Amino acid sequence: MELEAELTQLRSLAETGESSLQIERAALRQLSQRIRMLEQENASLKEDLVFFEGLMPTSEVGGEIGVRINHLRIDPSANENEYLYSMLVINNGGRHTREIRGSVQLEIRMRKNGKDAVIVLPSENDPNPAHYRFEIRYFRRLVGDFSVPAGATVKSVEVRLLQDGNVRARQSVTL
Repeated sequence: MELEAELTQLRSLAETGESSLQIERAALRQLSQRIRMLEQENASLKEDLVFFEGLMPTSEVGGEIGVRINHLRIDPSANENEYLYSMLVINNGGRHTREIRGSVQLEIRMRKNGKDAVIVLPSENDPNPAHYRFEIRYFRRLVGDFSVPAGATVKSVEVRLLQDGNVRARQSVTL
């Protein structure tokens, strides 16, 4: 009888220890998940901070006042020979920022049939030049698309922001 009572007591202690271990493992899993979520949130907040710091007038941080291009992307479209572009245009002229009206110009460098070629958009005979115009006060995401001739391989794209025929900002992407 004494042995049975001791055995029952030891089994009870083992079950309690096993339950405690399972609770600790579950808590550890939850903490690990929470840490991963917080790390992702922290990375996202850092990206947001970089974005909003970029919106600050550069005169306050010792830079040059004007328009600039951030986060330029050129991606192939689902359609062959078509590309999509996306960029953030920032007008960092300070507190009394005036609206800027201008146009986007694309210089596409490509290779076709073993020869280098350049296309400038919009072309003089472009049927829709308004497609390339923009107006911004502080910042704006500009998106659009362009096509290249069949068989051409795009090497690089330079995007220029023009105002009254003058280049206000430019950025290039090599593909």
